[in-house]
This record gives sequence, structure tokens and C-alpha cells, in this order.
Amino acid sequence: MDRHDQEDGGDGDDRDDRLVDALGELAFRTMGTLTEIAADEGVSLTQLRVLAILRDRRVRIGDLAQYLGLERSTMTGLVARASAKGLLARQPNADDARAVDVVLTEPGRRVARRLETAMRIALDPMTGTLDPARRQELRVLIEAMLH
Repeated sequence: MDRHDQEDGGDGDDRDDRLVDALGELAFRTMGTLTEIAADEGVSLTQLRVLAILRDRRVRIGDLAQYLGLERSTMTGLVARASAKGLLARQPNADDARAVDVVLTEPGRRVARRLETAMRIALDPMTGTLDPARRQELRVLIEAMLH
């Protein structure tokens, strides 16, 4: 019997290995799906992430770079490319005249809404197999892992 055929009879390391394997597979499938969705919309995966972050907030370029784990110079270039496409704009920060916020433009909002809809549809085959209570439980567990 291989380690994946064991239910809960294996040692703790086996269960941890299975969890890591499952999380890895989920991440790879999700990233593949998101990469395809982004490409269909003509944006990069990182630009998709930026659009998702900015759906409901204004963020300074430095904070956005930190959140995404990118260098500020990389983020500045990414924002410049997305701005050239008409998806993002830079606006003065209301609290600090020296700072600049990144915001979605109206075309950026439309793209973000299309991306969100496409993500829901594309990820539904995985989550749709769970009943509502288990989906809720999964959401709570994922949020606990992320925070």
C-alpha cells in the first residue's frame, strides 16, 4: 500500500506530506487556470493580481510592491505598462502630497469584473463539488491559513 492509499493510519509525517501534495496540486491547477484567464484578457498574471487588489481600494505603489513581493522598480514598470493599456492611473494620495496612489480606471474596472467572473466560472468545477457547508468550511480554513 503506498503512502497515499493510507487514510489516517499513517504517521503524522505522512499526513503532512499528503497535505503538502494536495496544496501543491491545488496551487498549480489554480495558477494554471488564472494564467489562462489573464492571457485571454491580454494581461499578465501579475497584472491580474494587481487588478484584483485594486478592485476596492487605492494603494501606494510601494505598498502594492510589498504586498506582491516585488521590487518597487518592478512595480513601477508594471504600473506604467498597465497605465499605457488604460487599466490603471496614478493619483495623488489624499493624506500625503508626496505619495502617489494606484487606482483602477473605468476600463480597468471592467477588465477586473470580467476576470473575476471568469475566475468564478473556471474554479467552480473544483469548489462546485462541495456542498455549501463544506465550501464555507474550506473558505474559513483557507482564510485561517492565510492570516
